[in-house]
Amino acid sequence: MTDTRSSRRITGIGTVLTFVYAVMALAATGRSFVQIAGRFEQAPVPYLLSAAAAVVYILATIALLLSRSRGWYRTAWFAVLFELAGVVIVGTLSIVLPDVFHADATVWSNYGSGYVWIPLVLPLFGIWYLASQRKKEMR
Repeated sequence: MTDTRSSRRITGIGTVLTFVYAVMALAATGRSFVQIAGRFEQAPVPYLLSAAAAVVYILATIALLLSRSRGWYRTAWFAVLFELAGVVIVGTLSIVLPDVFHADATVWSNYGSGYVWIPLVLPLFGIWYLASQRKKEMR
C-alpha cells in the first residue's frame, strides 16, 4: 500500500501551473526591481504593488510545490486568492485612476494586459487546481 501523504501532489496540470507561477515570479521580480531601483519617484505606489505581486507569485510557486503539506496547501489558497483580489482591485484602479496607477506600472495594471492577461486568468486556474486537489485528498 502506498502512503498518499508521501507521494507528490503536483502532477500534470499542476506542474504546468507551478511553472507558469515561477515564470510570473521571475518576471514580476525583475520588473519591480528595475522600477524601484531606476524610477521609484515616478510612481511609488504602483512600483511597490509590482513588488507585492512578485512576493505573491514567489509564495504561490513555493506553496504549490509544497502543497501536499496542509499548511502549504492553505498558503497556496491564500496566495492565489490574494493574487485574484490584487488583479481585480489594481486592474480596476488603473482604469479608474490612471494618474495614480499608470497603465503599464504594475504586473496587475489593466488586469494584467501587459502580460497577456495571464495575471487575471492564472488565479482562476489556481483555484480550480487547488479545489480539485482537495477533492482528491478527501476521497
